[in-house]
Amino acid sequence: MDDMRQRSDDVMAVLAHERGRALNAYAYLLTGDLRDAEDLVQDALVKTFVRGRHFEISSAEGYVRTAILTTWIDAYRRRRQWERVRHLLVRGERQDGPADEVGVRSDVRAALGRLAPQQRACVVLRYYDDLTVGEIADLLGLADGTVKRYLSLAVGRLETLLGPLAPPVTDQPVLVNEGDVR
Repeated sequence: MDDMRQRSDDVMAVLAHERGRALNAYAYLLTGDLRDAEDLVQDALVKTFVRGRHFEISSAEGYVRTAILTTWIDAYRRRRQWERVRHLLVRGERQDGPADEVGVRSDVRAALGRLAPQQRACVVLRYYDDLTVGEIADLLGLADGTVKRYLSLAVGRLETLLGPLAPPVTDQPVLVNEGDVR
């Protein structure tokens, strides 16, 4: 068995040396890219000779060319199938790192630190814990109007520090002009 492997390796070495340019040219016609063609030839050589089968030098090139073609077709089919389903798995070409989010989070934390304690508590309970004005009033022992005033002052201060805040997202239609619904 070791003797066959040696002979198989010898055949592969001779084939790569003597017919390597022709095999690369063949692969280039399929891929259209020199580096991809070289990789394709290398993969085909490995697939053809990996099992240590004995080939005559005259027939080995045909096996390698067949391996080049089938390897390229298989890869093409995988790429085409991936293109059909990739939108289901990939969010986008560019994925943002955490740097922007960390910066915003740091800015918000600093802005919250500049609010009065009651205003800060109301903002956190309303926008982080998603409590209603009545629930906040009950929790803090305040009147509903006081909670509304703290929220109004806090949101105004936060907009001064952070810039305009995005309007809340609702499922209700927005009236632009009377009778127009968006």
